[in-house]
Amino acid sequence: MMNDTVIAQLKDIVGEANVLTDKADLVTYSYDATADLPSRMPDVIVLPATTAEVRHIVLIAKKNKLAVYPRGAGTNLSGGTIPLQRGIVLSFQRMDRILEVDPENLTATVQAGVVIQALNDAVAPYGLMYPPDPGTVTTATMGGSVAECAGGLRGLKYGVTKHYVLGMEVVLASGEVFRFGGKTVKNVTAYDFASLFVGSEGTLGIITQITVKLVPPPQYRKAMLATFQRLEDAGNTVTGIIKAHIIPATLEIMDRVTIQTVENYAKVGLPTDAEALLLIEVDGGSQDLVDAEAEAVLKVIVEHGGKVRLAQSEVERDRIWTARRAALPALAQVSPTTILEDATVPRNRIADMLVAVQDIARRYRLRIGTFGHAGDGNLHPTILTDVRNAEEMERVHRAVDEIFATALRLGGTLSGEHGIGLAKMKYLGDELNGSGLNLMRCLKDALDPDSILNPAKMVPLKRSL
Repeated sequence: MMNDTVIAQLKDIVGEANVLTDKADLVTYSYDATADLPSRMPDVIVLPATTAEVRHIVLIAKKNKLAVYPRGAGTNLSGGTIPLQRGIVLSFQRMDRILEVDPENLTATVQAGVVIQALNDAVAPYGLMYPPDPGTVTTATMGGSVAECAGGLRGLKYGVTKHYVLGMEVVLASGEVFRFGGKTVKNVTAYDFASLFVGSEGTLGIITQITVKLVPPPQYRKAMLATFQRLEDAGNTVTGIIKAHIIPATLEIMDRVTIQTVENYAKVGLPTDAEALLLIEVDGGSQDLVDAEAEAVLKVIVEHGGKVRLAQSEVERDRIWTARRAALPALAQVSPTTILEDATVPRNRIADMLVAVQDIARRYRLRIGTFGHAGDGNLHPTILTDVRNAEEMERVHRAVDEIFATALRLGGTLSGEHGIGLAKMKYLGDELNGSGLNLMRCLKDALDPDSILNPAKMVPLKRSL
C-alpha cells in the first residue's frame, strides 16, 4: 500500500521535484481524453528520466502491490490511462530524448516520451518521415502511440504504428528490462515480441524505448475534395476506388453533421449543402503516376454522382486537411459531452455502416456526426450529448451498444485505432468469445501475475470471464 516510506523511496529515485502529490496534480492525472468514464485520483505521479529509474519504480510497486499506470500525453480515447486502482501514474514527459537518427538504416531510436511531431521534425532534414499520424500528432507521445497502436490519416497507404516498430525496450512487471529487435529489416528470432507489446496498452510491460522504421516522403501529391448528395454514394465511391486498385495516401469522409459543424468552426469553405464529402490525396515518386491515379479517382467519383474540387495550390491543400483535422474539435464545441467511437468495418461495407449509424441516430433521437478514415474502413461516429442528462445518456449507451453490434455483424471490429482500454472492455467477448478472453488472461497472468500494470484495462478481470 502507499505510505510515506514509499513516497520517500520514489523521491530518492527521481528527485523530490519529480514526485507529485498535490491535489491539483492528482486531479490532473485522474482522467484522460475519453468522455463518459469515471475519474480516479492516483496516490502519486512519478516522472522518471531513464529506464533504470522506471525499473526501480516498478520494483517498489511490485514489493508493495501498487498499481502502475504508464502515461504519455493522455490523449487516448479508450480510458486507457485512468488510474482506477489509484497507485502510481508513471508520466513519461521527461523521457523525451531522440536517442539516434540513423539515415543509413532508415531508423530512429527514441525514448517513450518523445512527441510524434518532434520525431518528424528531427528526421525531416534527412529527407525522411515517420508515417503514423494520429489526430493528436502534435501532442501524442511515441510510447503512448505504440501502446495503443495508433493509426491516423495516412494509414490506408502507409500503414499504422505496428508496421513501423522494429525493436523496443520494455520494463516487465518483475522489474526485468527486456530488449528485442533492432535495426535489421528482417528478424524472425524467437516470438514476434513487437506484435505482442504494440497495442498492449501498458498491460504487459512498460515501454521505455522504441526503434522505428523511417521512409522517404513522397515527392509529388495531389489533393481533392469530392461532394455527394447521398451518403451511400460517398461510401460506394470509397469501395469503388479500392476496387480500382488505387490506394490513396488519405481517403477521409465527413457526413452532413460534421461538414456543417466544421465549417461553422473553421470557416474553410466546405459545401454545407452536401450530404457527405470525401477528402482524398494521392501521392508518389513521379508526377505522371500521381496524375494517373488522380484521374482514375476522379472517374470513380463521377461514376457515383460526386462533384470534385482539386486543390490548385499548397494553400488549398492545407485548407482541405485543416478541415479534416478540425472535425473532432469542431464537434466537441457543440455539446458539453463528446463521445467519439471507433467502429471499423471491411471497406466494401462502409456504405452500410454509414447508413446504419444515421439510422441509429434517428431512432435514438441523438445527434451523431460521423467522420473518419473511410479508405481503411475506420469510422468515428461522434455522439454530441450532455453527461448531465441522465435520460439522454441512457439512449446514448444503447446507441453505442448498437453501433458496435452493427460493426461486428458487418464483419468488422471493435476498434481500428483507439484501443480497448476501459471503454470497450465489456464488448470484447462479442468479438473474441470465451477462448479469446481466456488467452488474453493467460498472457496477462504470465507477464504480470500480480496485475500491477494498468490493471482493469483491456484484459477483463477473472471474475468477468
